[in-house]
Amino acid sequence: MKEKVVYTVMCADFLHAGHMNIINKSQALGKLIVGVLTDEAIASYKRVPVIPFELRIKLVENIKGVWKVVPQETLDYTKNLRKYKPDIVTNGDDWRTGVQSETRAKVIEVLKEWKGKLVEIPYTKGISSTLIIEDFRKNGVTPEQRMNMLRRLINIKPIVRVIEAHNGLSALVAENTKVDGKTFDAIWESSLTDSSSKGKPDIELVSLDSRVHTINEILEVTTKPIIVDVDTGGQIDHFKYMVRTMERLGVSAVIVEDKKFPKVNSLMEGATHTQEDPRTFCKKIKAGKEAQITQDFMIIARIESFIAGKNVQDALGRARMYIDAGVDGIMIHSKEKSAHQIIEFCEYYKNFDGRVPLIAVPTAYNTITEKELIANGVNIVIHANHLLRASYKVMKEVAETILETGRSCNVDKECCSVKDLFELTNR
Repeated sequence: MKEKVVYTVMCADFLHAGHMNIINKSQALGKLIVGVLTDEAIASYKRVPVIPFELRIKLVENIKGVWKVVPQETLDYTKNLRKYKPDIVTNGDDWRTGVQSETRAKVIEVLKEWKGKLVEIPYTKGISSTLIIEDFRKNGVTPEQRMNMLRRLINIKPIVRVIEAHNGLSALVAENTKVDGKTFDAIWESSLTDSSSKGKPDIELVSLDSRVHTINEILEVTTKPIIVDVDTGGQIDHFKYMVRTMERLGVSAVIVEDKKFPKVNSLMEGATHTQEDPRTFCKKIKAGKEAQITQDFMIIARIESFIAGKNVQDALGRARMYIDAGVDGIMIHSKEKSAHQIIEFCEYYKNFDGRVPLIAVPTAYNTITEKELIANGVNIVIHANHLLRASYKVMKEVAETILETGRSCNVDKECCSVKDLFELTNR
């Protein structure tokens, strides 16, 4: 009698007793094929895996009794089920509710095509990869682990979602906020919000040492990759030193703008914005790339052509030169309320040879959606100053109300409880 084929699926990010229970019971039913979810498949419904796909495949291949290991590219089993036509599919019984319940229903429907059977194995209580990873991340991550995460995110997600943080508290908000399974993938350390939180104008006035202090506050309480806004980067020798400093901290990327030092904030009304000669800026990019030590660190060029009143051809020409100089990404900026400048740039940029990841910062043109940005080829979206702006607005209103009323009970609705702060900072 022909031995039955059994198919099961797992992330295999952190193998634990629950996984081994499913594997052992599956092996007892027949020849076991394990479908290992790719990074893209996992990221479509929860966090990006800690261990890259290639290593997870090798890990499962070395488990005794596994007959075959195959990639599963989506949360939907259909493609692999029809390819391998297993007699039995096994899974833990915890997928009957939640995000995987639809997947379960589809598996049952597809198995009917050849009278296959679903066997659900009782969930091993008290243990899960998610809990293990949460405990793992409570201890923090190394600079190397943090740094290479941004490139992985770009490769596996349709768009990388980034929000600013300007101190440890806002960084905890960026790290922990979750709505319907959605989270922010990375953190933006902005010169505007860093300067403003210190009560200073955004004119490259805050020193590198002060910026590093803020970055360290953020790094200490988070595990997500961080992108740092380094303004113009200063003189070439200063930029080389800055790159080395950021790389040593575990920063994933710096974004440097092609304006002359000292710059004025791009969104400031009535300001004059002078761009650097692109050939000089290319020298800065090359010097920065030569200064970095690892392959993971990224230098992203921020193009200010639209801010300086120039046309799309100037922006595209600069993009070509910066890519040739070795830049790892292009950020295109605009202060128009409409996204028409960005969309026009994207239409041309899609056809670039040697295209590198594209970054958009929709502060002014903020009616555009993530879906529209994805459709236009944007890889990273940065929500660049919203946490600071929100906090200033509420702080000002609270202070005014206390002065007006002579007591603080009137602002209770605007304030979180002290208990909320304890819970956030004592995780």
